[in-house]
Amino acid sequence: HGWDDWFGIFLGILIALAPWIVEAVAHYPADANAAIAGLIVMDLAEADLVNFRRWIEVCQLIFGVWVAASPFIFDYAASGTLRILHIIAGIAVAALSILELRQSSKDVV
Repeated sequence: HGWDDWFGIFLGILIALAPWIVEAVAHYPADANAAIAGLIVMDLAEADLVNFRRWIEVCQLIFGVWVAASPFIFDYAASGTLRILHIIAGIAVAALSILELRQSSKDVV
């Protein structure tokens, strides 16, 4: 475990800052959701970097799906760049967590 945790940290930062990066700061619930979800993804990736735990990966999977679904939940699915960025970053977080869960299950066997 290494590059994927650092990439998870990067994705968390990207998710949190996305509304400001794409200058789409106008939809308060979506902005607050991005900041909170991004910080949680980043914190989970940092925790996983220090000490791998399956529950951390499961939480990352849940938050990855949450971020990918957020444009539809918070009604900014028509917002172009922010929508695309959150869907791709959320899918990437979920995919990384699935990859790590699969790797850890192979290590156990």
